[in-house]
Amino acid sequence: MIIIEPEAKRIMLEDALLAYPDECCGFLLGVENGSERIISTSLVVNNAKEGDKKRRFEIAAKDYVKAERFADENNLSLLGVYHSHPDHPAVPSEHDRVAAQPFFSYVIVSVINKNISAIRSWQLNEQNRFEEEKLKGYQFV
Repeated sequence: MIIIEPEAKRIMLEDALLAYPDECCGFLLGVENGSERIISTSLVVNNAKEGDKKRRFEIAAKDYVKAERFADENNLSLLGVYHSHPDHPAVPSEHDRVAAQPFFSYVIVSVINKNISAIRSWQLNEQNRFEEEKLKGYQFV
């Protein structure tokens, strides 16, 4: 189960709205407590994708290094990535699946006509397919 604390959620949703109609992206940091992932911090990063950012995002290697350093310095774990799907549902694409890493949670924010439509989280299973993770307290905004 994923719990996103209010400030981390606010940062993530604001990033999705500001980036629209392009995809935004960022990191999710927090702690694991048994089967729960508590996200306390969202780090916004630049969508480094060259070309069409309306349908793809890319995170630069230097941004991964910065996020890992931030996590270490703040006694947090890098638990996942968020990104937006402008005018599309909060369901991972095949491109998302191929680029995904095991262990990470992938939170997708659907933005329809400049409004947040849904927030859903996904994680790769042992068959390298996405399974939806429960978001405590909300799934749709």
